Parts: sequence; structure tokens; C-alpha cells
Amino acid sequence: MTCDTHDVLIIGSGGAGLSLALKLADHSLTVAVLSKFALTAGSTYYAQGGISAVFDAEDSIESHIEDTLNAGAGLCDPEIVRLAVTYGKNSINWLREQGVVFTEETVTTGGTKLHLTREGGHSHRRVVHAADATGKAVSLSLIDRAKEHSNITLFEHHNVVELITVEAGSSTKKAVGAYVLDSTKQQVKTLSARVVVLATGGASKVYLYSTNPQSATGDGIALAWRAGCRVSNMEFMQFHPTCLYHPNAGSFLITEAVRGEGGKLVLPDGSPFMQHFDPRGELAPRDIVARAIDHEIKKRGIDCVYLDISHKSADFIKEHFPNIYEQCLKFDIDITKQPIPVVPAAHYTCGGVMTDSYARTDIANLYAVGEVASTGLHGANRMASNSLLECLVFADRASEDILKRLADIPAPPAIRDWDESKVSNSDEEVVVSHNWDELRRFMWDYVGIVRTDKRLDRAMHRVDLLKQEIAEYYGNFRVTSDLLELRNLVIVAELIIRCAKLRKESRGLHYTLDYPDTDDSKPPQNSILTPE
Repeated sequence: MTCDTHDVLIIGSGGAGLSLALKLADHSLTVAVLSKFALTAGSTYYAQGGISAVFDAEDSIESHIEDTLNAGAGLCDPEIVRLAVTYGKNSINWLREQGVVFTEETVTTGGTKLHLTREGGHSHRRVVHAADATGKAVSLSLIDRAKEHSNITLFEHHNVVELITVEAGSSTKKAVGAYVLDSTKQQVKTLSARVVVLATGGASKVYLYSTNPQSATGDGIALAWRAGCRVSNMEFMQFHPTCLYHPNAGSFLITEAVRGEGGKLVLPDGSPFMQHFDPRGELAPRDIVARAIDHEIKKRGIDCVYLDISHKSADFIKEHFPNIYEQCLKFDIDITKQPIPVVPAAHYTCGGVMTDSYARTDIANLYAVGEVASTGLHGANRMASNSLLECLVFADRASEDILKRLADIPAPPAIRDWDESKVSNSDEEVVVSHNWDELRRFMWDYVGIVRTDKRLDRAMHRVDLLKQEIAEYYGNFRVTSDLLELRNLVIVAELIIRCAKLRKESRGLHYTLDYPDTDDSKPPQNSILTPE
């Protein structure tokens, strides 16, 4: 089988991957973009809230920085935070040039300006949005631009099996491509490139309940780990406080902007409770709100709490949250008259593959952008709407570095084809589905919003058993997309547990009953794991 070669191979077709592809392709580079499923199946497409950037005259870069640092609970890299925040306005303007239409409002002097909403952790209105479907607007615009670009080749339904690296010196490696499963043909092909970029998103599907689409299985984190990259801060898995609670709703997120526009969290009897947990109430950072809801649900033995914005006018609700209004109506919930039943669900991976300010990893010519990366922006807890900002900023930084260095990177060497001569088709697919279900259930039970050492030990014991089963299965049968995801998920689960066991305190998104207080006796440290 011939090897398909490009200047740059980007694994992932969300906001980070497509932004980077367009910036590189505009400089005459040939770019391959892989999408595990359809181009619209990633987390960017489903993002509701918006993108944080300083546009309001009463707001400031310094205020955005301060809010981000506060949310990150001492583990943000201040230089990275300043870098990201400073790029905010330019990133929004670039998106508008790509055709993204953001919600505007009329000003008293005539004309219009961007409508800004406010979300948890923000001290000002600074969230630029496209109604309540910002990610969809961004994703569709970038996909349209990429399809039009002659230098970009889009590969849908292509799942990476393994990164390909070669020795680059006595103790270093460089990335030269990837083995990729074409799910439509059930065939593994070889793609080579001078530069490889991970833009695969997060890992929230490691949990039973998640707001993320099915694609969020931590593939890039696992690929990088197996290739030899360090990962950090994997214990900081963010649980979104408000996921629609309904047996037929799947994983539908209720954006934080509902609370930003005055929505109240209440118990089944209609009484509010957030004032007992934080003076900021509904606008406290996500970790605090999620733990508060979890506490009330367990304490009272109830199935859910409620998010009520019905005190606002029906016109206001339909204008600001048309998508949520329509989705809830499908389940006979009229949010103009009724509160929305909600529960927390796994939402965002704050840790990931360690990178520098140009998105470079430990392996030469391998970059990581977006949720897959641990840049230092989020620390112990991501502030709302800083995620798409990170995608855009570090896609820009990576493009700058790649364009500067590419002329000095040689063409990739010849790569041998994937060998599956000694494997067969599986006749026991139930093994994959059973292990997938078991993994997500014990991660939810033992490594969820509230943890203990005993729960972490139990989870690690089960991970060790699953790793053995999955390795044996992987070694004997032809790969499938489900098997690849399961193999990656079990690695992600192990990394989360190992990082959680390292942290002998509660900080940000990591809360343990064995160490309920934050350790302020020494400077906070990142949890860093290095492959053996």
C-alpha cells in the first residue's frame, strides 16, 4: 500500500485543528486533516456558550487574567494566561473573517456591536457568542473554508491507530506520520508528514455521564503517552454543573450562560441553595457549583436539581437560548414556564499532553493544540469559555512556529505498511462493549466529583485488569474504531488515577475526602507523569 505524504498531518477537525489547517494552507503548505467520525462530530460543534475575549470598555486584559488565575486555583501559568487573553480580540476578528456570524446588539448611538454575555468565574461580560450554538457556527464556517481550500485534504471516518516516530538523536524522537484506520473500508493506511499535530479534544467519555460527543475518548493523550510524551494535571477533570436530566435526552448541555443571564439553581421545592456554598451563587466557578449540586443530590436522595429562568420573559428566553428552548420542548419542558431538571456531567479535560507556548510537545515535530494539550492556561479548573479561546490562540502559535521551522525539517523517511498478517477478525465484540461499559462506570463511581484514596485504589485495580484484557485482544484481532477508543480510554483512566493519587490535597477540580483542604504550606505543583 502506498504512503500518502503531506507537509502537515493534523489529527482532529474541531476548532483547533481546522484553524491551524487554514492558517498553514494559506501559506501554500499541503495539509491533511483527519476526523474520527464526521467533520461535525467533535466537541467544538456542540459548544454552546461562547468565546471569552475583552471587548467591553469597562473590562480589561488584567481583569480577564485575574479571573482566569482565580479559577485555576494557583496552578495556571501566568505568562500563558497573559498570552492567551491578549490574543482574544484578534482571535474573534479572525473568526469573523472566516465567516462566523456572532450575535450583535443595537447601540443607542446607532449601529450594532457584539453582544457579550457573562458566565461563571467572569467578573465582566466578555463572552462573545452566536446565540446558544457558538460552536456550531464556528465549526460550520471553518469546515466550509477548509472544503474550499485546495491545499487541505479532509479525511472523515479516519481513526489513528498509532503515531509513527523515528530516532532523532541519541535520546530523542521525532514524529513522521501515523497509522490510520479508514473505518469505511476497515483498512489501515499509512500517512506521513514532516509535522504531526494532535488536535483530538478531551477525554470526558471516560466517565459514564458526559456532556461530550462520543468522539471525546482521549485519543491524542493516549497516542502521545505511548509515543513518549509527558502528560500533566490529568486529575483535573471538569464536571459541568448543568446537564439536562431526562432518560431520553442523552448528554445535552445547558449552557452556563443561562445562569449568566439570571437563571437560578433550586431544589425540587423551588428553594435556592447556591448561596449556602459561595457568595457568588450561581456564578461561582464550575467546580464549586458542580460539587454543590452533587452534595444536594446525595444529601437529599433526589435525582436532580433544577435550573429556573422562567422569571425572564418568553421573548428574552427564546432570543437568547433558542437551541435549548427547542431541545427541552422535545421532552415536554417549556423553559419559559418550567425549571429545567439538571445534574453534573463530565465536561472538560484540563490536563493533557504537556506543551510549551508554541504548542510543541516532548517529541520533535509533534504539536498538540486545544483540549488535548496541557498549556498552563487552565490550571486546576478551566474558566468558562476559555476553551475555544485556547484552541484559536495556540493554533495561531503553532502555525507561527511551524511556518518558521518547516524549511529545515526534512521529508519523512520511507515507512513500512501496517502489518496485520498475524491477526484475525474478532468473533467476540461483546468483550469490547463490556469493558467499555465497566471502565466508564467505575470511573464515575470512584474517580468522579468526590474522591477518596480507597476509591482510587479500587479504580486502579480494575484498570490493571482491563489493560491486560485489552492488550491481549488488541494483539490478536484486527483493529476496529471501538477497540482503538477502548485502548485509549483505559490509558486515560490510568493517567487520571495516577495524577489523582499524587495530589495529597483538594484543589480546584480535584476534591478528596481524605485531604479536604488545600495545602498552602508550599507552592502548588503540577502533577507530571513521564512514560517509562
